[in-house]
Amino acid sequence: MKPRHRALEILLLADPMEKAGAARALFEALRPGSGFDADAAIDEPAVLPGRPARPPLVPPSDVPRRSPFTREGRAALLHAIAHIEFNAINLALDAAWRFAGMPDEFYRDWLQVAAEEALHFTLLCEHLRTLGADYGDFPAHDGLWLMTERTKGDIVARMALVPRTLEARGLDATPLIQAKLAKAGDPRAVEILDVILRDEIGHVAIGNRWYRWLCEREGFEPVAHYRVLVERHQAPRLKPPFNSAARRAAGFSEAELDWLLGSGG
Repeated sequence: MKPRHRALEILLLADPMEKAGAARALFEALRPGSGFDADAAIDEPAVLPGRPARPPLVPPSDVPRRSPFTREGRAALLHAIAHIEFNAINLALDAAWRFAGMPDEFYRDWLQVAAEEALHFTLLCEHLRTLGADYGDFPAHDGLWLMTERTKGDIVARMALVPRTLEARGLDATPLIQAKLAKAGDPRAVEILDVILRDEIGHVAIGNRWYRWLCEREGFEPVAHYRVLVERHQAPRLKPPFNSAARRAAGFSEAELDWLLGSGG
């Protein structure tokens, strides 16, 4: 098995549950010490990623907001989170196949992330069905994949702006969503988000670790270069509240937290 080639094959799968199952199987098939096709040059397909015909993709402003205190509203909220997790499978698989010449541990890390995002997606879809809905039933937006496209030619930017910017936003948002779901009387959804938050701290930590590793290799100062990348790739400016405890657990430095809060310049 060539793990990077297989990651691309899975990325091209359109069926969400097939993709989720294959991502988990690929990581489970890895053995300690198994080699990766790290130096292989892989041609990019014409169209990425594989995705189902539904949900319809619309601009973020056109995704309807619904109250979690109705059954349909709660389903819409959980669908939005499921869509993020589905995209996160794609993001991790893309990191694993696209960037050649990295240490084996880089590929192992991103295949682990893909497998864990696949579990999150599966848990959310199972819970959605108890609410009379399924993945694809509500409109969604494609913001996460857009940033993946913007950073496909720069591994440093990818590590900076996808896991440790867009995905890290989930560290801030998840506790607030959990509070709403608890108030709405959905303890199973709260439990699923506990799993997601725990794992996402690890995923953001992986992004932080490889961003700093790459900055050291390339001679960049991490905080200063992050500001450059935000401007260069038009990344969203993050706004409080921030989950500082989770961000610290994921490896953000005090200088980075200060910058987020506006006191770091």
